[in-house]
Amino acid sequence: MLMPIDANRRIVEGMRKRTAGEGTVGSRPLPDGRWQARYTTTDASGNVSRKAVYGKTRHEAAQKLRDATRNRGTGLTPLPRRQTVASYLMDWLDGVRPSLKPRTWDRYEEQVRLHLIPHLGRLWLERLGPGDVQRAYAALLDRGLSPATVKRSHATLHRALEQAVRWRVLPTNIAGLVDPPRVTHRDMSVLSPEQARRLVDAVAGDRLEALYVLAVTAGLRQGELLALRWSDVDLDGGSLAVTGSLVRVYTPRRLAREPGVPRSHLESTEPKTRRSRRRVELTTVALDALRRRRSAWVAERVAAANVWQDRDLVFCSAIGGYLHASRLTEQFKALLLRSALPHIRFHDLRHTAATLMLSRGVHPKVASEMLGHATVAVTLDLYSHVTETMQRSAAEALNGLFA
Repeated sequence: MLMPIDANRRIVEGMRKRTAGEGTVGSRPLPDGRWQARYTTTDASGNVSRKAVYGKTRHEAAQKLRDATRNRGTGLTPLPRRQTVASYLMDWLDGVRPSLKPRTWDRYEEQVRLHLIPHLGRLWLERLGPGDVQRAYAALLDRGLSPATVKRSHATLHRALEQAVRWRVLPTNIAGLVDPPRVTHRDMSVLSPEQARRLVDAVAGDRLEALYVLAVTAGLRQGELLALRWSDVDLDGGSLAVTGSLVRVYTPRRLAREPGVPRSHLESTEPKTRRSRRRVELTTVALDALRRRRSAWVAERVAAANVWQDRDLVFCSAIGGYLHASRLTEQFKALLLRSALPHIRFHDLRHTAATLMLSRGVHPKVASEMLGHATVAVTLDLYSHVTETMQRSAAEALNGLFA
């Protein structure tokens, strides 16, 4: 009597001799209903040990066995459990939080939650492919996100998967095989020398006069200005020290759900980079504005003595607390409109200060140190439009020499 073809195939497969270390899947489930697959590994010292993987079905156990033996050959560490991209990204966020600045972690968490998990979260981590990532980027662009935003999400995914490669969980960083969207850089907006003078004239007598003057003459960042303390200012020596930056720190979601816990709070943290911690020499106009601010600050402190928050802040709220960046932005927009000046971002005052320095012959190395850039190359790259003018001046100087 002839047996069915499928039965013959099962018999032949059962008779096939397995190679050493190939592993086997149990012929029946365990008492708890799971299927077990066993295999052997050999460490660097030649010691042999037996390991096991489990699955809800025989097929799942066999798949885990194939993954384990394949990873054994490449030196990868098998995951303790089958993990989705969403689960891995959340674990990664928890792991890197202590090593990141609060604002950096907040940006990573936002990109993971809003952009990466909705499009990649359900996929198995070990099955993630370049095509999946490329399609996710296309979907984000179709939603109306800017190429710059998608590129930031790409950078977050790349960093997260690079950690998996270092842990030898993944053989390669899939994000590194995908090209992020191309970002078109817009020209920065700066005030002309005449417009900068008009701005300084327009803020005379304003409560935040010194803040605007420092921004346009010393190039301090907004967060650095809002975290500036009187103990950092040397009015007699004509300089100040940048020692902190004001950022908004968001409470982890699991804690924010608890009653009475705010969703976020303002906090003074370390400056953006090591070079951002610096001493800056001040102009006469900035020193005069700071002296006027000091007198006004003392009067405010006396008037609000019962509720005053003693944070030693140069630029603060009416009771000495942190000044919100959103409120400053609103006031800055109104100032530009009132002064008939072009609409620019507050950060463009920093660009204006850099442009004014370089266009008046300040050495790029000195400007870089005042601005707190990581290297002088960053300064030269950001303000190449100014250095072109400087090169023309240099060529004309040589023309005068050899004419």
